[in-house]
Amino acid sequence: MALAEVDLRIASGEFVSLLGPSGCGKSTVLRLLSGLDTPTSGTISRDLPGDEVPGYVFQDAALMPWASVRRNVELPLLLRGERPAQRRERVDAALSAVGLADSADAVPRELSGGMRMRASLARALVTSPRLWLLDEPFGALDEITRFALNQTLLSLCKPAGGATPATAVFVTHSVYEAVFLSQRVVVMARPGRVVGEVAIDLPYPRDASLRTTPQFAALCARVSDTLQRASVAGASA
Repeated sequence: MALAEVDLRIASGEFVSLLGPSGCGKSTVLRLLSGLDTPTSGTISRDLPGDEVPGYVFQDAALMPWASVRRNVELPLLLRGERPAQRRERVDAALSAVGLADSADAVPRELSGGMRMRASLARALVTSPRLWLLDEPFGALDEITRFALNQTLLSLCKPAGGATPATAVFVTHSVYEAVFLSQRVVVMARPGRVVGEVAIDLPYPRDASLRTTPQFAALCARVSDTLQRASVAGASA
């Protein structure tokens, strides 16, 4: 997917969602930010140490079906050559953070879809990334599970107690999810361009009660309107 007119700046610690119709380049932006793809023109600058890899969470949990949850989550640490004691400590902490401490020895086929995605989040978390890239990770889940995982994700990226927040770029097709999670929603249209932004001026921490407030409804309406204009722009491009 080619991108055009994409000038995107993301502040350290900011949570940004990319919203737009299929084929507008949202996933391409993530792949470029991750280093999986390289641009043929233009520049990408990331304020990360040279050896630090972003935490990447895909649409599919992409777990090794023959390996336990623990082994799946441990994989990035094995690839980095960390010692067994360090690996165990980090994996235990990551599994606890996503609510899978009691499922460490299960294999993926024994888990629900939501639990598999929690394992995928733990695998990204285990390296303590400062940059999270998430490509529609909850799109295939039911609403109740999606809401629960939205809350889990915010606890990881926007930790309480004054801990440093991570930077997150989140691709979704859900207006409600984008508004609930983000500080800024970037709306894209075909062919591969940014057509609007909506600042989400809502404080963290956020919980389920936010979804019933007039402020949330008003912001969802603004984002929906921007998305509608993006669809029209894409159709006429």
